[in-house]
Amino acid sequence: MRLLLVNDDGIYSPGLLALARIARRFGEVRIVAPDVEQSSMGQAITHSRPLSIKQTPIGDFDAWRVNGTPSDCAALGLNAWSQVHAVLSGINLGLNLGNSAWHSGTLAAARQAVLLGCRGIALSVVVGDGEPDFAGLEPFLNRVLELLLTGDAPRLVNVNFPREPEGLYWTRVSVRHYDGRVVPDKDPYGRELFWLAVRPVEEVEPDTDRWAIRHGLVSLSPLRLDLTDEEALVRMKLPRASETSVLATAPPV
Repeated sequence: MRLLLVNDDGIYSPGLLALARIARRFGEVRIVAPDVEQSSMGQAITHSRPLSIKQTPIGDFDAWRVNGTPSDCAALGLNAWSQVHAVLSGINLGLNLGNSAWHSGTLAAARQAVLLGCRGIALSVVVGDGEPDFAGLEPFLNRVLELLLTGDAPRLVNVNFPREPEGLYWTRVSVRHYDGRVVPDKDPYGRELFWLAVRPVEEVEPDTDRWAIRHGLVSLSPLRLDLTDEEALVRMKLPRASETSVLATAPPV
């Protein structure tokens, strides 16, 4: 089994190395990761300049660094390495729950893998004072990979680890409202700066990823690429092309 490892914290992140050491138990590992931190890059890909990829010693792993985004890393890694069974993205230093699914570089790299026809698994862990206890997470990380690397597991899964896990739990993605705030500041030279800050304004919904983390459970959220609102589509009763003059006269694509 070939496993491609990527992340958004950068190639020297301790979370990436911790994941590589466990992933090695399941197959051949190759690391392709950004040369610097690329957090919150979302699904961004680089198209306005060429990318470089350079071999970089990370322990005894086959590792490469890219001057691009997490999604770039997934694409380059899959292009250079054939018959990859899964792309593992992480372990991210910080949770990726709820609305962060839209801008997380960690999850975006796993999603990019699925877009390119490969299984994608994003993994994140809560952080506090100091580095997470990766040794303590090892048994649960091992169980997660045993579960998700099988043939009938979902193709795209977002996994989040609490500080001291007590079990695994399949969850929905939390959707909470936030009060988005722009907080002004100044740099040492008096120039204006701004912080984009958010604060949740709703309680945690039961059986969601946030609920699982609050209860000390590893959250596993199966995701899909199709963003279509099926209920709205049925409700609006969109006509077929033959029933709409504008569409019916449009040239074929």
